[in-house]
Amino acid sequence: MQAIILAAGMGRRLGQYTKDNTKCMVPVNGTPLIDRLLRQLSEIKLSRIVIVVGYEGQKLMNHLDQEWKNLKIEYIVNPVYDKTNNIYSLALAKDKLQQDDSLLIESDLIFDDGMFRLLLDNPHPNLALVAKYESWMDGTMVRIDADNNIVNFIPKAAFRYSETASYYKTVNIYKFSKQFSQTKYVPFLQAYTKAVGNNEYYENVLRIISFLNSHDLKALPITNEKWYEIDDKQDLDIAEALFADEKDILRKYYGRYGGFWRFPKMIDFCYLVNPYFNQSPLIDEIQAQFPTLIAQYPSGMKVNTLLASKCWHVKEDYIIPGNGAAELINILMDLLPGTLGITRPTFEEYPNRRPKDKLVTFVPNNSDYRYTAKDLIHFFTAHHADNILLINPDNPSGNFIPIHHIITLAAWCQQQHTRLIVDESFVDFTDGYQDNTLLRDSILEAYPQTIVIKSISKSYGVPGIRLGILCSADTTLISEMKKRVSIWNINSFAEHFMQILNKYEKDYIHACDTFIAEREHFHQQLSQIPFLRVMPSQANYFLCEILPPFNARQLVLTMLKKHNILMRDCSDKQGLDGKQYMRIAVRSHDDNAKLIAAFRQLQQ
Repeated sequence: MQAIILAAGMGRRLGQYTKDNTKCMVPVNGTPLIDRLLRQLSEIKLSRIVIVVGYEGQKLMNHLDQEWKNLKIEYIVNPVYDKTNNIYSLALAKDKLQQDDSLLIESDLIFDDGMFRLLLDNPHPNLALVAKYESWMDGTMVRIDADNNIVNFIPKAAFRYSETASYYKTVNIYKFSKQFSQTKYVPFLQAYTKAVGNNEYYENVLRIISFLNSHDLKALPITNEKWYEIDDKQDLDIAEALFADEKDILRKYYGRYGGFWRFPKMIDFCYLVNPYFNQSPLIDEIQAQFPTLIAQYPSGMKVNTLLASKCWHVKEDYIIPGNGAAELINILMDLLPGTLGITRPTFEEYPNRRPKDKLVTFVPNNSDYRYTAKDLIHFFTAHHADNILLINPDNPSGNFIPIHHIITLAAWCQQQHTRLIVDESFVDFTDGYQDNTLLRDSILEAYPQTIVIKSISKSYGVPGIRLGILCSADTTLISEMKKRVSIWNINSFAEHFMQILNKYEKDYIHACDTFIAEREHFHQQLSQIPFLRVMPSQANYFLCEILPPFNARQLVLTMLKKHNILMRDCSDKQGLDGKQYMRIAVRSHDDNAKLIAAFRQLQQ
């Protein structure tokens, strides 16, 4: 068995990363792709490694001759790498390809160490590693039958998004027998290049062979093995997260702040959204309007204020929609003078927007971080704050203060001439949620010093459209905030969401009711895990203390590496007591069951 590596390309899409080096010399987390690949190949028995070089080929050969003296490496030079494609590089190696069974590998790949064993341990002589289609994949697709025969290669020109359920992506790692190369692949390769030219892809030859006899080449679908093809800067960024060292992996994931659709097999238990409403036909209606919405400008603030007023039953003068609650928090924190009273642990977006010397911090003195409106009044009577923030239910503790007690707090703040900011982004997850909101004109008018913020992303499970609202009967404040947002701060998809939302109110009620039942079930399941102390919650997450023999970071890393589940280590949050904590989102029943099963495996 030999290995043939194609490494002649210029990698133009990687920009400055390939300005002076070929693509396979680009480092991922400090290690060049080619060095990782050669380490993996060095662990299997090979007669030789043949590398087709081209762009910056001499620099690559110098590096390999220095770093891999113990490997038998032979080089083939493609002198016209800038005028040809990979079919020509492989054609240059056709003689060597016919001399032994071969692993054929493209050099811009990064993958788990077990990939080659999948091929070598499989008895079929001619195999292509394939992966079920995912949205990040580009390039050659195949269809396979029930016996894993490749029945068709699908080039880019024939790709159809409506048919992706039947597609597999070639991983660009193949095993060819000597006989297959001699009798099938190389003869067809020669005929194809003579007829079509050298600016083509070697997969086109496999496509022709599959048309003539689908049993010559089998597919070997991978399952949970990680791999990525690196063509541009974004690919490199994703690969560095997927294959990060243990000391860096959480930073690389947490630092993305979302965009996790690029990791479609990963289950995200960090970010907090309603897992049920985005299954509503409302999404189908938005999808049907996609071509129109993406081609049209959204309306300005006047129209979007009207829509927000209609959806959340608040007067237009009292409400402002934002590009997510984050935009409104940023503006509000910039506008409000004086000190800000907060309860820690908390959602840090608010205090991060204020100078540290302007924060007045209350920390509940109990192991579950429970507190009441009476506790807040007592503390802030002794420690004055010009503005008081209440996240209700609180994040990450899940503490909830009933509405009649918040009214008491609002009345006290009114008497003290103190602003009360209530973030009720999670209030629709509480028991009796329809009666727990402050978003009523009568309440806002009775307490004009009160400001209510709500993240629509979290409540409705639509974070991608970026929508939040802020409400207050202080029309001077609302007017000033409207002056500070851009004319088109709401995109067309968020605007259309507000336009049609009222038609789906029953769906939303059903989604919230379903969620509350699932949270109770999930709480029961989590409480049976011996290394978790689960705190009560009225939100869509649970704060859990991690008990021996585990710590939070160890548990988060284990769940990510072994089960592809991303969780939030909260141990370093300000206001916690130095113990080990994790916040666990409540997701769908199926996802929650997968998490419970993964936890139970750790008990064994």
